[in-house]
Amino acid sequence: MADTERAEQPGQLSVVSTASEGVRVVTLSGEIDHHTGEALRQSLDVTGAPGPCVVVDMRGVGFMDSTGINILLAAHRALTEAGGWLRLAAPTEAVLRTIQIVGVDAVIDCHDTLRQALNA
Repeated sequence: MADTERAEQPGQLSVVSTASEGVRVVTLSGEIDHHTGEALRQSLDVTGAPGPCVVVDMRGVGFMDSTGINILLAAHRALTEAGGWLRLAAPTEAVLRTIQIVGVDAVIDCHDTLRQALNA
């Protein structure tokens, strides 16, 4: 059974979070920047969850600046320390380029599709 939580900021960033079988899938649509980052930060907060596992589906993200990079790195660190993991799925070409330029792909597992990220 899946739990669904939705938070939106019209015209900026849509965040849909679903959970099933111990993996939270956070599906994003829009832009990640200093105006929209808080919605992403909140969706990745798994405080108190044992061994939390999160996949961020990024196929709907057209732009991400350093705010998004910092949020993803902080979430990766928190999830790893809690015995879990963070994986990125289907980043768009523009977002993947940013991820690769700053080396996030060397720290956080990136996958071409959501299915690959879930099955890795």
